[in-house]
Amino acid sequence: MAKTILVVDDSASLRQVVTIALKGAGYDVIEGCDGEDALSKLTGQKVHLIISDVNMPNMDGITFVKEVKKSANYKFTPIIMLTTESQEAKKAEGQAAGVKAWVVKPFKPETMLMAVSKLILP
Repeated sequence: MAKTILVVDDSASLRQVVTIALKGAGYDVIEGCDGEDALSKLTGQKVHLIISDVNMPNMDGITFVKEVKKSANYKFTPIIMLTTESQEAKKAEGQAAGVKAWVVKPFKPETMLMAVSKLILP
């Protein structure tokens, strides 16, 4: 059975690129256009990994991570931030919230898939 990944980014084109790469690697994908939208899609189903942007309207990525980690169903779900942010302070804030990996845009799909494969156990 395919593993499910939630992709959260306010850029539809970026979500599309990430989704194509993930589906090509055999993953199922759920998409959210911002943190609020993504939280509404976490309805108790098994999600093996979350990939989220940091800068989004309505609810930014760091706040989204903090909200996800409050949920018993998702508190152990690994999260990758896929973002233009590369400052150490922002990375530290993400790590403190529970982020497991940080991939800076622009990125190569192979780089992202490598991070995904390290965080999702077969």
